This record gives sequence, C-alpha cells and structure tokens, in this order.
Amino acid sequence: MIEESSANGNKLTVAPPSIQGSAAFGGPPIQAEIVPVRHPGRWVAVVVIAILFAMLVHSLVTDPRYQWAIVGQYFGSLLMLKGLGLTLELTALAMLIGVAVGVILAVMRLSPNPILAKGSALYIWFFRGTPILVQLIFWYNISALYPRVSIGIPFGPTFVGGSTNALVTPIAAALLGLGLNEGAYMAEIVRAGILSVDKGQTDAAYALGLSRLKTMKGIVLPQAMRVIIPPTGNETIGMLKTTSLVSVISLAELLYSAEIVYERTFQTIPLLIVASLWYLVVTTVLTLGQMRIERYFGRSIGATRATRRRPARAYLRGALRFHDDLRDMIARQDHR
Repeated sequence: MIEESSANGNKLTVAPPSIQGSAAFGGPPIQAEIVPVRHPGRWVAVVVIAILFAMLVHSLVTDPRYQWAIVGQYFGSLLMLKGLGLTLELTALAMLIGVAVGVILAVMRLSPNPILAKGSALYIWFFRGTPILVQLIFWYNISALYPRVSIGIPFGPTFVGGSTNALVTPIAAALLGLGLNEGAYMAEIVRAGILSVDKGQTDAAYALGLSRLKTMKGIVLPQAMRVIIPPTGNETIGMLKTTSLVSVISLAELLYSAEIVYERTFQTIPLLIVASLWYLVVTTVLTLGQMRIERYFGRSIGATRATRRRPARAYLRGALRFHDDLRDMIARQDHR
C-alpha cells in the first residue's frame, strides 16, 4: 500500500499500480482508506492561547486595583466628553490640512519643473525627519523667534500685523504641527497612488489636448483613490492617537483631561483605562468607516467592474474612440 497526500491535507492510502490494475481486468475493486492528518501543534497553540486569555479575564474581573467602579464613573463624565470632542476636532482638522497639503506636494513632486519637485522633496524631507513632538513645541514657542506677524509687500510696507502670541494660540499651534507634519506623509501616499495609474492613460489624455489639471482631476485621481484610501485610513487612525501629544502644550484633549483628574484624585490606572477605552471606541468606528469607503471605491473604480461605474475610464475610452473615428474619416477623405 502507498500513502499519498490529498488536496485537503489528508493522507490517502491506495494500492500500488499492479494491484490497482486488477480491478480493470475484472478483479475485485480496491477501496481507499482516508486517514486524517494530525496537527498536534495547532491544538497545543489553542490550549496555550485559551489559558492566557482565561488568566487575563480572571485578572480583569478579580483584581480590585483596576477599580472598575471608578472607570464607570468617569467614562461618561462631562470633562472626558469635552476632551473627546477636542480630540475628534483636532483629528478631523489636522487630516484636512494634511490631505490638502499632501495633494499639492505630490503634484509638485511629480512636476517636470525641477524647482517645484525639489521644493516638495525638501519639505517632505524636513517634516518627516524631525519628531512631531519637537514640531509641536516649536510652533507653540514660535513667538520667541518671530514676536510679530505681518502681511504686506516683501521688503516694503505692511498692511496687517499683530502679535504672534495672539495669532498662534495653543490650538493653532497644534493644528500647524499636526497638519503640516501629516502633509509630508500624505504627499508620499498620494504620489504612490498617482504613479499606480497606467502612464498610457495620461499620455492619451495629453494627446487629446487635455490640460495637466483636467487629466489629474478627471482621469488620474479617481483611479488613484483605490491606492490612496487604505493608507489614508491608517493615517487617520494614527492621527487620532497622535493628538495625545498636544497635552504637552496644555490642550485639554482626551489624555490631558484624564491627567487633570488623576493628578487630583491619584487614581491613575482607572483614568488611563477610561482614555484607552474611548480611543478603542473611536478607532473601531473609524476602521468600520474605512472598510466601507474602501468597498465603495473598489466597487466604483475597480478594474473588474462595469464601465458605467468607472466614469474616468469611460470618458477616456470614449474620447479615444472619437479620436480614432475622426482620424479614419480624415484618412478616407484624403484617399479620395
């Protein structure tokens, strides 16, 4: 008898060729015996994970030092909800600034103009190369470098001016630090998405007389969204947690609100658990939203979907078809 592995991982015991052939010449049929493959390592891993999980649950339930009553007391408190609201506000505004700056920098980075390309690369190099905490503290103390901010003609008269401390408030410093830093990372994400679009489509658009702006807006960016959306969702979730760094400039976001309470009550662990639970709740919501957006763009711009759901490609394909028909018609008239 010979043992062979089947497609599902089981062992199949069959007869050698000489015995198998006896059934073809009127001999008795050969019955195959299926022997399941044993995976003891999997069961060991399951047992270990189950034991560790049971130990964790037992510790969470029985250890009084977690102080779950305190956690429940402050989870829905007004102070924590205000901190959560500021965290969400900072996340949304910083991501809007980051996306806007990132799109501009990505287009500049891909520009044939070397000045624009080098300037974008220099911006990305600087903001990705310095820690965001340093940038936040720098913007918070920018008045030490520039006491006044003014708008006017360079090296000429000033039209509007004011104190830097009055203009760059803590929340403005936080948005500048978070948004400008995020713009450097979004620039590379958008650039990768643009480069993922087939170059032949942009060449065809230029051949039809479309400007660079129309080509980017109507053909390239809609298709690049499939590549841009997933890492942008990850950056948004990361930004939510990065906002906790603004506590160093005394902004009462979620973590700083927890710090205010436990510095007064000395209940450090319960308040950190409250902040962590809120971060987990918001992160879960953002993850579900990211999945829906990815599904939408995958359905509307996916390579295997109907043309009616791909307006950019349908527009380009129709324009190319019209161009070919027009060229054939002119060729026929010249031939006559």
